[in-house]
Amino acid sequence: MDKNLEAKYEKLREQLQELESWPSVYMFKFIVPADNQKVAQVEALFDTEESEVTMRTSKNGNFVAVTAKELMVNPEAVIARYKDAEGIEGLMSL
Repeated sequence: MDKNLEAKYEKLREQLQELESWPSVYMFKFIVPADNQKVAQVEALFDTEESEVTMRTSKNGNFVAVTAKELMVNPEAVIARYKDAEGIEGLMSL
């Protein structure tokens, strides 16, 4: 894995340990190109029964903002979800 990416995850891990008590509901935010396949890949990251997923298309229709809230057991679970999302082409994590 890229050293910059690993440093980013390490910083996130530290922030999550300081700010949250676990388990905790965590809000993920992603922006993905408005392509049905890519949107479906982002949706598939989340358990539809256990999470609340909302989507909003950008004004010009080129992108979709995806917000998902899910109960996560610890910072490692949050980071694992972000790592799963890395494989989706064009995805930006916020």
